[in-house]
Amino acid sequence: MEVPAGWKLCRQCGEVKPHSEWHKNASASDGLSTRCKACRAVQGRAGHLKRSYGITEAERDEMIAAQGGACIICQQGLAEHVDHDHQTGKVRGVLCFSCNAALGQFKDRPDVMRRAAAYVEGNLWKPTIAAQGVYRQPS
Repeated sequence: MEVPAGWKLCRQCGEVKPHSEWHKNASASDGLSTRCKACRAVQGRAGHLKRSYGITEAERDEMIAAQGGACIICQQGLAEHVDHDHQTGKVRGVLCFSCNAALGQFKDRPDVMRRAAAYVEGNLWKPTIAAQGVYRQPS
């Protein structure tokens, strides 16, 4: 296959792409990576899922399909972030960004999440006025 100057053949996808579509690699004879940026990104995501959670992209996609494509918690956001138990490493589901971040902020503590839910529902904080400007929290 004839490859024009300033272009390179990707060993992964088999496409000929301009040099701008390649990462630099000082140890390579032509100074460029053996795979294009797009192929490296795909492999990087797949490797991350396997290293971090022990699952494949297909397994993650099956989980998302089983959830109807939506976040398992809010059921509105796009399921994009694999959630796991930080103690056991076990994958629990796929969440939207906001729900995944919220669990992280609550440090996966169910007791804190229950208090937060009670607070939002108005059950936790029902102050009584002890004196003008002084509120007493129920015991």
